[in-house]
Amino acid sequence: MNTLLKLQTYMGSRKALLPGALVLSAISSLMGMLPFIFIWLIARELFKSQADASPELINTYAWYAMGTAVGGVCLYFLALMLSHLAAFRVETNIRRQAMQKIVQLPLGFFDSNTSGRIRKIIDDNASITHTFLAHQMPDLAGSIMMPIASLLLLFVFDFWFGLACLFPIMAALVLMGSTMGKRGRHFMKKYMDALEEMNTEAVEYVRGIPVVKVFQQTVFSFKNLYNSISQYKDMVSKFTKMWEKPVSAYIVIINGFVYVLVPVAILLMGHSSNFAGVLLNLIFFILITPIFAQSIMKNMHLDQAAGQAAEAVNRIEILTHVDPLPVASDPVSVRGHEISFIGACFTYPGSREKAIDNISFTIPEGRTYALVGASGSGKTTIARLVPRFWDADIGTVTIGGSDVKDIAPKELMQHVSFVFQNTRLFKATLLENICYGNPHATDEAVERAVDLAQCREIIEKLPHGLRTKIGIEGTYLSGGEQQRIALVRAILKDAPIVVLDEATAFSDPENEHLIQKALEKLTKGKTVLTIAHRLTSVVDVDSILVMDAGKIAEQGNHRELIHRQGTYARMWHEYQQSIQWTIGKDVQYA
Repeated sequence: MNTLLKLQTYMGSRKALLPGALVLSAISSLMGMLPFIFIWLIARELFKSQADASPELINTYAWYAMGTAVGGVCLYFLALMLSHLAAFRVETNIRRQAMQKIVQLPLGFFDSNTSGRIRKIIDDNASITHTFLAHQMPDLAGSIMMPIASLLLLFVFDFWFGLACLFPIMAALVLMGSTMGKRGRHFMKKYMDALEEMNTEAVEYVRGIPVVKVFQQTVFSFKNLYNSISQYKDMVSKFTKMWEKPVSAYIVIINGFVYVLVPVAILLMGHSSNFAGVLLNLIFFILITPIFAQSIMKNMHLDQAAGQAAEAVNRIEILTHVDPLPVASDPVSVRGHEISFIGACFTYPGSREKAIDNISFTIPEGRTYALVGASGSGKTTIARLVPRFWDADIGTVTIGGSDVKDIAPKELMQHVSFVFQNTRLFKATLLENICYGNPHATDEAVERAVDLAQCREIIEKLPHGLRTKIGIEGTYLSGGEQQRIALVRAILKDAPIVVLDEATAFSDPENEHLIQKALEKLTKGKTVLTIAHRLTSVVDVDSILVMDAGKIAEQGNHRELIHRQGTYARMWHEYQQSIQWTIGKDVQYA
């Protein structure tokens, strides 16, 4: 019931449809029993003598049987129509509301939650709730109403036959309860965990297929996917074997009423002179007990579906339960573009170690600062605190003297452009990708941004220029070309603050040269925070922050840091050695 109450909140104006579907389904179940009663009445007439039998009455009962059967089917069809309308509204609203919550979550949330996992949780679990409401819920009323009505009919027609039917019913219910109880719910959770894990790993595997093919490997080389499939197979196989005998016994019992009814009928005939009456009641019970068995089977499937729906709703709630970053009730405007970190500390969710610890520095407006250091030293964390991917746990991050937490998110995003090493282009036209940061840009502004980003030759070689689609059913761009298009987008946005996270990471030498030229245009007169692993790209910046284990180890310009002969000087020396490496002349090639 708790699951149903949660799902009702998504029904909106269609809340009344589900109760209507339940009522129609209940009436349909009752009408589905009437044809068997009319058949019994027809059989009773046939058992009478030729003088007492009434052909007209038999004909009437036959029409009633057909009419109630057709009416029951029609009512069930109407019940399904109403339940489907409610289910479609729930499925739509779950997806819509989940995505509305997702887009409000911190941008850092998407670093720890893969696109495959998010899609699986929202899309697949919304579909599970649809199946539960559209198909299983209409059966709920019938599965409740039919046993009650059946029991009444059983004891009204013949007490002893009705009592005999209770034994297989009780045995079946006990077996069903043990199968679908606590152990069944525990399995359902593990089952959906395994499906979620496989989906996530499958998405990652598909993305890695080019690497797999290049190195002539197979699916077994992608251990995470292979292991997730193996674990799923082992879990399901073990669970299936565990319930092999109980479920087999359940199926035999629930379909074995006749094996109880026939001996009872023989005993009753031995103690009664009304053989025809006993035989007639036996025929009736043989006809109606399959309905009872069907009702219990529906109950079993309903319980399973309810468990799946509860787990589905729970997973969606857990995914979207992450609190969005707080928005100031009285936001301040950005009054300048100086960036300051004041005693900032941050620890990623689920981690015990601080990613950055007591970081303090100021980037004057219009200056360029660079972050360098080993992987995991805190560079990316610092860069992502500026546009509020996350908020600092301790200390503050300010822009123009205002805490970024006090600036309205929309205004903050209007003042910050960021280009990261993992460039994301949508499966849309190149023009739509470029204008994403500035939808109202004119054609002249777009063309100017293309030229400033050194991307004219990319546009000219495409079949439809800026109207060319990217991705499936379109054109694929190299990593370096994608980064240059991302720079066009950032230039067109023309934000006064620019955050760069290794913008040339995946570019070849030619693209790197063109990207550096584009970066000069993008960052001219802007406040810039850049992360770089290629130290040659930060030689001319105003100041370099050398990161080590979440702290600032050194700070100064290139010449000052070289003169100190510290961490940066060592990094520079090692970098210079690495770029001078060559393959020796004595290397032999096969």
